[in-house]
Amino acid sequence: MDYVNEKLVEFNNYLGGRKVAVIGLGVSNIPLIDYLHDLKSNVTVFDGKEIDDIDKRILDKLVDYGMSFSFGKGYLEKLVGFDIIFRSPSCLPTVPELAKEAERGAIITTEIEMVIELCPGLVIGITGSDGKTTTTTLIHEIIKEDGHNCFLGGNIGTPLFTRIGEMQPEDIVVLELSSFQLMNMKVSPKISVITNITPNHLNVHADMEEYVEAKKNIFKYQDKDGLLILNYDNEITRSCAEEAPGKVVFFSSKNKNVNGYLVDTDDGKIKVSENGLRKHVFDTKNMKLRGVHNFENASCAIIATKDLVKKESVDRVLTEFKGVEHRLELVKETKTRIKWYNDSVSSSPTRTMAGLNAFSFKNLILIAGGYDKNLDYNVLAKPILDNCKALILLGQTADKIEKAVKAELKKTKRNDFPIYRCESLIQTVEKANEIAIKGDIVLFSPASASFDMFKNFAERGELFKQYVKEIVK
Repeated sequence: MDYVNEKLVEFNNYLGGRKVAVIGLGVSNIPLIDYLHDLKSNVTVFDGKEIDDIDKRILDKLVDYGMSFSFGKGYLEKLVGFDIIFRSPSCLPTVPELAKEAERGAIITTEIEMVIELCPGLVIGITGSDGKTTTTTLIHEIIKEDGHNCFLGGNIGTPLFTRIGEMQPEDIVVLELSSFQLMNMKVSPKISVITNITPNHLNVHADMEEYVEAKKNIFKYQDKDGLLILNYDNEITRSCAEEAPGKVVFFSSKNKNVNGYLVDTDDGKIKVSENGLRKHVFDTKNMKLRGVHNFENASCAIIATKDLVKKESVDRVLTEFKGVEHRLELVKETKTRIKWYNDSVSSSPTRTMAGLNAFSFKNLILIAGGYDKNLDYNVLAKPILDNCKALILLGQTADKIEKAVKAELKKTKRNDFPIYRCESLIQTVEKANEIAIKGDIVLFSPASASFDMFKNFAERGELFKQYVKEIVK
């Protein structure tokens, strides 16, 4: 007899004929609009873009479906009287119009929250300020390698809400979850990972407390059978163990006495301490990925999949995995052994610090700077001076980074560190190409978001790679 997802059937019946709002015409909400149309929901679509900026194909679809819409300035003014509202991650539940509807009794949710709520199989969720995508991808690849049917979604992969009907009880869903998606979420994955929590997105969240509380929703609604994987070396994540309803497993690269998984930087091995015994799990020297932060990501993947797959599947993926695009991605190596790396995903100081620490050489030329998310760049100054021979800056945060580095220089009474300022990304590549000598490493790791000059970090990274291939000989 074919499996029937009773929870999904009940939810679909609820949606039929209901007054439904969809906020945002992003990638995940387009299939949702089709789905709601098929259920004959009464749908209104909201988006902050002006109508002339909306993709004509999407606009035609809304007209064909007979859906109402509200675009442009004041687009949420008509958000009144809805039964259920699907918000985009960028529209936080603290927005006054949303908060008012919630107070009135509307259900405020997201397509990804409904995936977790309605999925009949096991859900693994990954969040953190850094390392989410690599960890999520590793877990997904390991589960696939072992022969399971596995769905990848959230911040990466494909929108999954409309695929819940395909999912079987034996299937596994792996989700990368941002603070924006987790905010106000009332359901948690069975297995949850928090790679770390450091200041991020403070230009959007009200404060650090709101950001941290959003992250905690990834485990708050687990039951006693839930598993939470935490970074022992991060004070915030370590303290999350006190609130965890289920089992907690720590990983660490700094505390050799951790009761959990250790990335031993002395011999490069990942080890596990259980019942007072320590045993070797994996040798990171076999990995193509570099950097302690990536070995920590591998530890998370090992823990999350330990009871689901064969060890051989884990070992194969960790050995063969070359990394995710725009994350310490080797773009080019010249005849004079100058290596160019694209780390465009690094949108915070901590990400760039991890990138710098991935190299044992002091001959780094760092290209950094971008959109300002109201982060503290003082923490980045010493790692730059300790690891780099030159700094090339652009974007909104250039002043902050330069000021931090110069303050650190003053402390150390050094004045021999070159800092260059550029107006465009192509100019940074030209400058780096001009000053790099045999054996140098050029690392593009912005420590800042991309939105001052680019659509997203991927566009920024693609352009960097293009310029390197065109300019560097």
